[in-house]
Amino acid sequence: MKYRHELKFLVSDRELEILRYRLKALMEQDRHQRGDSYRIRSLYFDDFRDSYLQENEDGVDQRKKYRIRIYDGEDTIIKLEKKSKVRTMTSKEGVLLSKEETQLYMKGQAPAIKDDDSFLKKEFFAQIKANGLRPVCIVEYERTAFVERIGNVRVTFDRNISGSNKAECFFEYAPMTPVLPAGQHILEVKYDELLPDYIAQVLEIGTLQRTSFSKYYYARKCEDI
Repeated sequence: MKYRHELKFLVSDRELEILRYRLKALMEQDRHQRGDSYRIRSLYFDDFRDSYLQENEDGVDQRKKYRIRIYDGEDTIIKLEKKSKVRTMTSKEGVLLSKEETQLYMKGQAPAIKDDDSFLKKEFFAQIKANGLRPVCIVEYERTAFVERIGNVRVTFDRNISGSNKAECFFEYAPMTPVLPAGQHILEVKYDELLPDYIAQVLEIGTLQRTSFSKYYYARKCEDI
């Protein structure tokens, strides 16, 4: 499992536009992105003790999350992902799912495991059976992504982040609640060993506010709104 550095910043509309203009001259647009952005919707899971939520609240250094993700509201590509974090280092594993499998997971159930299934599917199955893992919230946002081969750098702007506790509405309309004040967004920077100087300099505008923001955590807090 390969871990990468991950930095997060809270950015305003103005900061986002400045940085996006600068990065367009230096980095390539993500090849999966059509137009200026794409929409991500994720279905997050937690166990019967809400362990992942509690770990976020407690600031536990080493933690993980499971989610199912779709893009631009389509069900043609569905991914089960496990994101692991150790301090500011993260790793991500993923495997494709069918819509039928996903619909079972949405009910807190697990499709029967086959011998040739991936380790991630088998692990997810075990978590559901042993720890009562079940869907708890939806997170949705618009992402603009830039990539750079040197350093395996990925810079993303996530705008209009919203959450919902209506997990059963993952494939359809869900009432969403914004999790940040209007005009505030999240900038994420991921890289392997070193962030190239020319990218670091572009990102240095003197006003960026570092954050440990968790989309999952704030979407769960939508339950209290």
